[in-house]
Amino acid sequence: MFLTSNMGSDVRVIVLGISQDGGFPQAGCNLDCCEIVKNNPQLTKHSVSLGIVGSDGTKHLIEATRDLAWQLNLLNSVKSDEFLLSSLWITHAHHGHIDGLGLFGKEVMNYDKLNVNCSESLSKLIKNTPNWNLLVESKNIIVNPFIGSKIYSPSPNCGFKIKPIKIPHRAELSDMHAFLIIGPNKNLLFLPDHDTWKSTLKFVEKNTIRDWFYSEKIDFALIDGTFWSSDELIGRNQTNVPHPTVSETLKLIGKKKTGDPIIKFTHLNHTNPLHNNSSDEFLEVKKMGWNIAEEGEIFKI
Repeated sequence: MFLTSNMGSDVRVIVLGISQDGGFPQAGCNLDCCEIVKNNPQLTKHSVSLGIVGSDGTKHLIEATRDLAWQLNLLNSVKSDEFLLSSLWITHAHHGHIDGLGLFGKEVMNYDKLNVNCSESLSKLIKNTPNWNLLVESKNIIVNPFIGSKIYSPSPNCGFKIKPIKIPHRAELSDMHAFLIIGPNKNLLFLPDHDTWKSTLKFVEKNTIRDWFYSEKIDFALIDGTFWSSDELIGRNQTNVPHPTVSETLKLIGKKKTGDPIIKFTHLNHTNPLHNNSSDEFLEVKKMGWNIAEEGEIFKI
């Protein structure tokens, strides 16, 4: 881990999880990939999430996962003098990104008016789902729908802003938004899920990944690395679980060039060989100049 304290007034983004929704190991998996973790618990990875510590010391969370206890402890180890969150941001309604929302209720943390920021469609889903709407009625959370790609300041003096960017991804329950975190010095893109690069680039009206990242002045990009290849989808069709594979992304971006942002893959499925830092696939990513996100890693923006 890369935990560092007493880092002054910088805005810091902390990686709180790098796994796909099911975690690593994943429930119901008896494959070698998960059996190895069962025998070596230190290899455990948590559902994808980020924490942000503002320049004023306020704390902010992206995604409400089932691993909140571990993730909030990790966030508090970066800055421990203020426990409460100032805001929560949720990308979309798929299970691992929101299944911890109920932990803010009276049965666990009993939060008081936590600002939950999400899209209009996800806001409606929360209010139409009885166990989540109870959080609204009990004033554990206040749901703040964001509109389009407007830029928001999570709190008055936090020193950073967030720009939601709508992205094509399976929308059975809600739409999906990536988040551009705009710091005083650098910008970080959080793109844990999307369907295909073709559909995403068409949606943001750019021809290439680099065109898009350069246009948003992105310095760090944490992007969808769910599967290394479609071979991991045993007995399933990729059209039902759409994500661009890491191998495809590497073909599209090639080797790192001068001026490129730092790109790291996150949201790794339990079957992804990138969990193993000795694998050929991991070494290939590194050889091309890119990397895999690590839990506890801190980006100063």
